[in-house]
Amino acid sequence: MADDFSAIFERLKRAARDLSDIVETTSYGTPALKAGKKLLTRVKDAETAVVMCPLDEKEMLLQAAPDIYFETDHYKGWPALLVRMNAVSDDELRHRLQRTWLTQAPKAKARAWLAERDKSSNR
Repeated sequence: MADDFSAIFERLKRAARDLSDIVETTSYGTPALKAGKKLLTRVKDAETAVVMCPLDEKEMLLQAAPDIYFETDHYKGWPALLVRMNAVSDDELRHRLQRTWLTQAPKAKARAWLAERDKSSNR
């Protein structure tokens, strides 16, 4: 792993630490995290991460927070969002990866995770 990617990858791993079945791997030659076999996020370059995202949510985020989220022509029409890592807060990054994980993880695991989270927040 290139040194300039390590800081971004460490942030991605911290943001995903509460999610189950996270696999550290590579995608397109860069460090990546998967939920089982499905891609959650990967490092694109020293300043950018790619996060999988449903298209309708992607469009909303591109309009609501263009300082954080963007796309290039390569990603138009694909359920993937580019994230400016120097602009995204740790809380927002964690939230985004949780939302992505819920769409990528097996449904039973997602339901169990949500139930546990709800139980913890009601304490």
